[in-house]
Amino acid sequence: MSDNNKGSSFVDYLLTFMAGAATGFILGILFAPASGKETRQKIKEQARKGQQLAAEGYQKVAREAEKGVKIAREKAEEGIEAIKEFIEKKKGEYVRKEPEFPEDLDTEK
Repeated sequence: MSDNNKGSSFVDYLLTFMAGAATGFILGILFAPASGKETRQKIKEQARKGQQLAAEGYQKVAREAEKGVKIAREKAEEGIEAIKEFIEKKKGEYVRKEPEFPEDLDTEK
């Protein structure tokens, strides 16, 4: 369960970071004295950087999700194997056990 919270906190951290970066960028553009052409160029460059950061963040989250899926699959396979072993054990016990009938029961009536 703690692994799930770890992944969630990473996503929260990533989203918070990206929101802060975007806010800082917008405020910097609004308050920096520059011509329209320079401002558009800055916006374009920052958009590329933001796109690259978003792609890197997505790849990181995707890798973590793949790890989580792999672990869940392994645990499920272990659980299935344990259930199969339990069933086989109980089958063996059932086959070896003779039925118990009361001795005073007359079956030929």
